[in-house]
Amino acid sequence: MAKNHFDRRKGYAVYLMPGLIGLIAVIILPFLVTVGASFTKWNGVNPPQWVGLANYQRALTDVKFWAAFRNNLLMIIAVTVVPTILGLILSVFLFDYFSKKFGPVLTNFFKAILYIPQILPVAIAGVVWKWILNPNWGSLNTTLKALGLESLVHNWLGDPDTALGVVMVIMVWFQIGYPLVIFMAALQRVDPELLEAAEIDGANWFQKFFYITIHQIRPEIYVVILTTTIYALKLFGQIYVLTRGGPGTSTIVPSYYTYQAFFEQANIGYGSTIATVMTLIIVVLTFAFIRLQVKQEANGEG
Repeated sequence: MAKNHFDRRKGYAVYLMPGLIGLIAVIILPFLVTVGASFTKWNGVNPPQWVGLANYQRALTDVKFWAAFRNNLLMIIAVTVVPTILGLILSVFLFDYFSKKFGPVLTNFFKAILYIPQILPVAIAGVVWKWILNPNWGSLNTTLKALGLESLVHNWLGDPDTALGVVMVIMVWFQIGYPLVIFMAALQRVDPELLEAAEIDGANWFQKFFYITIHQIRPEIYVVILTTTIYALKLFGQIYVLTRGGPGTSTIVPSYYTYQAFFEQANIGYGSTIATVMTLIIVVLTFAFIRLQVKQEANGEG
């Protein structure tokens, strides 16, 4: 029996090999090369020079790096916190009220409309937003002028005081559809008998929502928070298209700062340092979050 069990496991391993090879070739080896390059001074052409921890010491005192890190933390609000809350509220509204009153066809239509930003190419969506926010002929400023609100006309992406806030609003628009779709699917597995029993016992809608619905879709909430946080920490495309990290360092994030070090400054060593630091942060957060989720689920089952 033990031999047969071993043979079966050996047979399964054959099917896992392509994925394992891909993981090593695409993720593990490039990461190890990046870590190695972070200890060097290298322009990508000449032989690298070993500098030890010099790049990491530079990062500790690099004002631009810390500005990028601060902006990244703020981006978590726009990519994770606000879309998750809004997505949860909208999904419950569409599922509990809108679908019952107007039917599934109209509900799916609005769900698709809200999900469209997720499937649009970042470059196209970013260019359209730049057109809308153009200080001279953009539709936003043009509309404000037409409404007699000339005092509100502004260079939204060109002013350091407003650029980051505007990018955060755009990121909410980009992200809102993802948690909405996940939560709409999750709500379909909420046990209606529990809701009916709670209603018979006198629970109102808010009590049913907080004590039953959220508890039952907690795994999906964890997934949304984890995946969107990771996405926020490696955000690049929208920043590249909208602001290129400017004006100044008002919208720069670590991924774009890494791009600048690699391709604009030819400083492969320092760019690898930033990439390594952010990768380690993502890995630590992921393991911590998964550990917390498993612990809470175990406590819930107990």
